[in-house]
Amino acid sequence: MPRPFVAYLRVYEPLSSFDATSRDRLERALRAGPVAPSVVADREREVWLRTQLASPTRLFPGDGVPAGRRLEGLTDVLVIRPEDVVSLDAPGADTGSTVAGDDEESSTAHDLLVCPLDIRARAAAGMVGFLSTASPPLLAEALPMAPDAVRSRAAAVVAEMAGGAVHVVSSTWSVPLPWFSLVDPAARRLVLAPLDDPERRVSWRVPLADARRRAEHAHGVVRESIGPEGPAALLRDTGRWLDHFHPGSALELDYGGLVQLMDDEELSEDTSAQDVHRMVEAFEEGEAAVIAELYEKLRDFWAEVASRERFS
Repeated sequence: MPRPFVAYLRVYEPLSSFDATSRDRLERALRAGPVAPSVVADREREVWLRTQLASPTRLFPGDGVPAGRRLEGLTDVLVIRPEDVVSLDAPGADTGSTVAGDDEESSTAHDLLVCPLDIRARAAAGMVGFLSTASPPLLAEALPMAPDAVRSRAAAVVAEMAGGAVHVVSSTWSVPLPWFSLVDPAARRLVLAPLDDPERRVSWRVPLADARRRAEHAHGVVRESIGPEGPAALLRDTGRWLDHFHPGSALELDYGGLVQLMDDEELSEDTSAQDVHRMVEAFEEGEAAVIAELYEKLRDFWAEVASRERFS
């Protein structure tokens, strides 16, 4: 079975920045073994299916469990070291410049960067989105209770989040173009492997401070050029999301299961991040022809990737 065709934007926070209760839970998850990025989507699919197949059916993972133990078994976590996050565009930086410490032995468990999957809260947030977009007949068929009751339950679950924001947002079948403006194109990590190999991967990791700066800059440029809606609104909301996290965090953009939809040549020659950054520059310079050319290129590339949904 292929991995779900989902791309991710993830924030990794310093383990030391979490409150004592959350940190204790995360440390237990780390001792049990962090989740590999290659199996994240499969893990989330498994948890969701077990929830739906339970008797009685549960709306969200963790339902039916006492509040004090609700997140036990749901605290899957990704982990990276500070030295795995390179800032290529900091003043005076080179490819050896990192968030913290260049020594291979410098990272202890205390200063690891961790990304909880927040499966329960993300399921509830996804349900809110489903409620706002699905047709009444679909809602009547899919929901075990009235939509207003489901919305209330979902809001209560989202409110359980310590810090008020999930660490992961996702997109199916495509990558929102504004996401590319957050990363440094030169920081791309490309791992070519067979289509069904979970190690096949495209990703970027950058310091959160750099991502925030880029989001603010791109938002201002795009809003001034084409107005506050569309891409500007997504950049605004993404910037607000990033503001929830510790300044020493890292941001990761990961193509996830989308790499199964592209061959090696497409992945190797993909310049989406460079093209989006060039578009932002073109907006600043008023280069309408460049904007149109790049937008058409990006639109065609990602529309072709998304169109493969019909063959799945």
